[in-house]
Amino acid sequence: MPVCPKSLLSVVLLALSSPSWAAKKVDLDYHVRFLPESDQAEVRLTLERGEAVTSLDFDLGDKGYYSDFQADGQWQPNGDSRGVWLPAKGKASLSYRVKVSHPRQDDRFDARMTENWALLRGDDLVPSARLKQQDGIELVSRLTFELPKGWKSVETGWPRIGKNRFRIHNPSRKFDRPTGWMLAGKLGTRRARLGDTEIAVAAPVGEGMRRMDVLTLLTFVWPEAQAVFPRDPDKLLIVGAGDPMWRGGLSAGNSLFMHADRPLVSENGTSSLVHELVHVFSRISDTDRSDWITEGLAEYYAIELMRRAGGLGEDRYQKGREHLIKWSRDVKSLRGENATGPVTARAVLLLQDLDREIRQRTREHGERSLDDVTRGLMRLDKASTKDFIEISENVMGAPSKVLDTRLLR
Repeated sequence: MPVCPKSLLSVVLLALSSPSWAAKKVDLDYHVRFLPESDQAEVRLTLERGEAVTSLDFDLGDKGYYSDFQADGQWQPNGDSRGVWLPAKGKASLSYRVKVSHPRQDDRFDARMTENWALLRGDDLVPSARLKQQDGIELVSRLTFELPKGWKSVETGWPRIGKNRFRIHNPSRKFDRPTGWMLAGKLGTRRARLGDTEIAVAAPVGEGMRRMDVLTLLTFVWPEAQAVFPRDPDKLLIVGAGDPMWRGGLSAGNSLFMHADRPLVSENGTSSLVHELVHVFSRISDTDRSDWITEGLAEYYAIELMRRAGGLGEDRYQKGREHLIKWSRDVKSLRGENATGPVTARAVLLLQDLDREIRQRTREHGERSLDDVTRGLMRLDKASTKDFIEISENVMGAPSKVLDTRLLR
């Protein structure tokens, strides 16, 4: 008896939608307990079904921050900087301790724990790892904190799903780990919603963080940032503290750090806060000695977004250019692994000139700008100087005179 095509289609769709075709979800729970008396955190990873994961090969670095490993299954040290966990069957856990405070050479810290609070990056709590797992498995990751007595709350850049509990999900990663800035202890926090993004500005009590000033500046420039970058994070955490924390700003995928004494707007009209915000929005990374692209664009928009929002008049803009010219006059090349201040300043001048060239070349056929180049770079995993030139000239529809310079060779 012939089968009706509609009935056959229904059978196929039903089969495709059945659980046997879907990825099997396995819980991966992270539990963090802070130990201020030893400047450590105790971290435990628990797999609902250990047999779902063949191995986790961790990059432990060369600082000696990780210790006291205990595992259900096998823990295999691999040289001085790696370790491999082979989970046991059934419910399986790996626990260890990690040093929290990270001193720098200048007696500053880029992570610190006191008796009242801890400020650090989750990347250090759970190091990166190469994951091997069974086919058809999807790990569902959650993060829970156990706080010392007297500590009030914890903030991360991840969605909160309970008291001191967060959902960790990054579609671009096979191994979901709790990356980004985190702050726990006796905190003060201010919150707002800008566009589709939940904003939290948090700092330890008594550290002098200007939380409402930060929120006000973000509210001011947010529409301009949204117009440039077609990407809105679900949540953005901004953390800060005073000395002896590092006196600068550092961004992560869903969060950023600002020293409490750092001015929101500098004398030359730029903004460290907006600079780091651009890193969060754009997520542009570079390759082939092209750090000038990443840092140059962040500083260019730190000025330009302030200008577009009406916070920087033409006279201040031109004075800012004069400052950049003086600062970068000895720069002969923009190429390098890490852009210095003068190199970044010279990159900003080049980008301003390029924006002007693109607008002039395209004004008769629908004006385009450096914004279009930036959005093109955002589609790349990593951007090289060659990529930058090709995208710019494609946007312009002609070779660029501005980019024909020894600075980029």
